[in-house]
Amino acid sequence: MEMEEEAAQLLATPDPPPGGDATGRRQHGFPVRPDPAAPGRRRKGAKPSRAGSGRPRCFLPPSNVSYSVVQICTLKWTWKPPENVSSSCDLEYSTDIAINGILQGKSEWSKKLFRVADVPMNKEVCLKVRSECKSDNATNPSDWAESLILPKGVPDTEASNISCIWHNLKSMVCTWLRGKKASDRTNYTLYYWYEGLQSHQQCEDYHIHERTFRCSFKFALAKSLYPTVNILVQGDSEEVRPICESKDPTTIVKPGTPKIVKLFNTNNGISIEWQQPDTFPSGCLVYEVEYKDSKSDTTTKIENRSNKTEIPSIHPKFKYTFKVRAKASLTCYSSQLWSDWSEEKSIGEESVDSDSTFYITLIVVIPLIVAVSTIILLVYLQRLKILILPPIPDPREILKRMFLEQNEDPQNYPKDGLVYAYDKLAKEEEINPVIWIEVPETAISGNKH
Repeated sequence: MEMEEEAAQLLATPDPPPGGDATGRRQHGFPVRPDPAAPGRRRKGAKPSRAGSGRPRCFLPPSNVSYSVVQICTLKWTWKPPENVSSSCDLEYSTDIAINGILQGKSEWSKKLFRVADVPMNKEVCLKVRSECKSDNATNPSDWAESLILPKGVPDTEASNISCIWHNLKSMVCTWLRGKKASDRTNYTLYYWYEGLQSHQQCEDYHIHERTFRCSFKFALAKSLYPTVNILVQGDSEEVRPICESKDPTTIVKPGTPKIVKLFNTNNGISIEWQQPDTFPSGCLVYEVEYKDSKSDTTTKIENRSNKTEIPSIHPKFKYTFKVRAKASLTCYSSQLWSDWSEEKSIGEESVDSDSTFYITLIVVIPLIVAVSTIILLVYLQRLKILILPPIPDPREILKRMFLEQNEDPQNYPKDGLVYAYDKLAKEEEINPVIWIEVPETAISGNKH
């Protein structure tokens, strides 16, 4: 009961039957959609019946149409049969649901006095029900009785672009964006329910990345049992309009990423084997292998139903790169979602021919030769410039040096300088007079005797 009361607060109050509620008390302030074929009015194309005329008669529509909340996004409408029905009448009821005034094409005929259906909460929902006596050809279907439910909150504040994926048959991941008219501070909460749960659950694994909301919950069921999942996303204030969506899990299956475990050469080609997810029944996956060689940019794709295959007609001097992805088989599910690509793995060594080696050598050697030649040429030009055009001395420096040489004390010259040695030799030299006397030879010879 607590669950139903909580979910009922998210829905607008239903349109009461004409004249009052089930207890006979009149209710005020509820929106009522006028019935174009209400009781007392003549149906379009039908003629009024007259007593004893033998023409088909119309009897009253069902009464006391109301609804109750079964679970989030699931409502149960009930009604009572019309009065004064003959005991010989095989009474049946036709029901249809209109969303924002548009019939959904889900008309049902039944003898039951109720109908259960999943409905959105961000749109106007109207249940239409009428009765007909199938065994009596003298009567026409009654007029429609309606129950109208109006959405709560401000339009365009509800979560938008709701998308859910059943990852590897283990968890359900749902994402959505803020409504167009919702403020940037608006936060949302996701609730979910499916057959087998005692009550609806709140999604706890909640994240926000930039403008995208993301929440995931465990959804691992027994194989071949896949109930519809009802998703309710509501805001953190009454102004934010809630929204309900029902998801068929078989249409949103995304397998886990395969992993390549073996890749080797054989006599006939290349053999590849990968690890398949263990959560899927046998034969419920289809694989796609994509590979390319090192000499071309084109890729080749092949489909396979087992977890291994062999690629024939390969070139022994080429390097091949492989990756694999998986998709649920249509024999088991109705999903068209592929898994992520596996990590790429390669086999083979790319051979380099003689022409390639020659071109690579030229590409490396030619720039090196040009660089060395440029350096040698620059050095040579610099020396040649010095020889051809020696630097011209500055006259100011020459005059300055001359005056300094005249004024400086020779003792201050460096002792090992050539100028200082010359000046020292000149100082130590003494000028001695030399007298040259010529003596006659006779005198010299007389002295000898």
